Amino acid sequence: MKRLLPFALLPVTAFAQDTPDYSKMKADELFNTLCSSCHGKDLNSGLGGSLVDGQWKHGDTDADLRKSISEGNAQLGMTPFKTVLSDDQIRQLVIYVREKEKEALAKGIEYPKPEPGKVTHTDHADYQIEMVVENGLDIPWAIAFLPDGRKLVTERPGRLRLMGSDDTLDPQPIEGTPKVIHHGQGGLMEVAVHPDYAKNGWIYLGFADGERDGDKVRTITKYVRGRIKDHQWVDEEEIWKADDRFYGGDGVHFGTRLVFKDGYIFFPVGERGGWKQAQDITNAKGKIYRLNEDGSEPEDNPFVGQPGAVKGLWSYGHRNPQGLALDPRDGSIWETEHGPRGGDELNRIEGGKNYGWPIITYGMNYDGTPITGETEKEGMEQPVIYWQPSIAACGLDFYTGDAFPGWKNDLFAGALAQQEIRRLRIVDHKVTEQEVILKNIGRVRDVASGPEGALYVVLNDPHRIVRLVPAP
Repeated sequence: MKRLLPFALLPVTAFAQDTPDYSKMKADELFNTLCSSCHGKDLNSGLGGSLVDGQWKHGDTDADLRKSISEGNAQLGMTPFKTVLSDDQIRQLVIYVREKEKEALAKGIEYPKPEPGKVTHTDHADYQIEMVVENGLDIPWAIAFLPDGRKLVTERPGRLRLMGSDDTLDPQPIEGTPKVIHHGQGGLMEVAVHPDYAKNGWIYLGFADGERDGDKVRTITKYVRGRIKDHQWVDEEEIWKADDRFYGGDGVHFGTRLVFKDGYIFFPVGERGGWKQAQDITNAKGKIYRLNEDGSEPEDNPFVGQPGAVKGLWSYGHRNPQGLALDPRDGSIWETEHGPRGGDELNRIEGGKNYGWPIITYGMNYDGTPITGETEKEGMEQPVIYWQPSIAACGLDFYTGDAFPGWKNDLFAGALAQQEIRRLRIVDHKVTEQEVILKNIGRVRDVASGPEGALYVVLNDPHRIVRLVPAP
């Protein structure tokens, strides 16, 4: 292993005259100003050595990098930057270096890109990909399975579609579904089938509710349940609706997924771009909820009786959760959450806990400016893992079938920006393996374990549905 100098930056004399205003700089500007003379603009050249080859002489953790930037090393001529950079800016540099390091290490890696008729090999299973629906869908968002082999698919513009047991897509949407506001990232999103559907017929929907008046929109996530009879949506019941004061015009961070457990339903509502509102238990945004299946609030919810707490509140401090899944082994609830740039998270959700956003985060703003220098704080939960660079986590499910015994009970996480599915092996609530099993066939909006043992994948750009089946 080659020897590297620590994180070497500009000499002290660089600050003798005309120090620039670093507080206005984005991450790349900050690095180019302070670091590129020793490490190169590509982070892979110069006297300071490479920062992107995965080899670290003075420690490879974020805390080690932060210490090197902050305290420097006088013997090796490295400037301590704690006197000229804030904690937020030092964290900003750490994120930037991590992004570039992982991008460099990923170059040359051949990820599985499945093609029809060919076998794709992964660590614990070989599979083939089958086309389920190739045409006729417009921004499909979620898939759910009926006990007779039919399937339900949501389209974000507001349509609920039915697929036959032979995978034929019905050209006519289900009629009479709730009015949906298709605005920004919002629209008709989640569909979930009650575990006792054969007896009660209940189907749950999560969508952007509200009103539109010309260019003015007021909306937030809402959940209802209903039944389908003769191709009509009937018997609708409101499950959860925010107070009118929480509706707003932002087009981002609706969250939305739903899982069933022991007679309860769990579901998120994104913070809708209102960062600090995620920390306010009297505000509906940036939360995960637990209700009885009929929408009533359990008496043992953690915030029952606290003045002003929103109905059904289970956990808070969330940004934009778009993955929610139940571990079949122990009933624990797992969530993937869109963070900012470099801060996507996998969390295990527990009642009454604060998951930190935006007080703590492992990311920075999309434009490269800092959010906070804090990644941990007493009373706030740490993610099980986080992703740098961000993967744009969306869709999450445990594999419960028998067709792929090597994947049994593994967690599969979809990614929009990275266009991939990651297989996560979880042992004692820790991720012990992480593998990309599919990449670059579209933005993965949803991933679901099918009742016959296949793994279904809902894709955007192009809009279609595929499934993974065992190789012959």
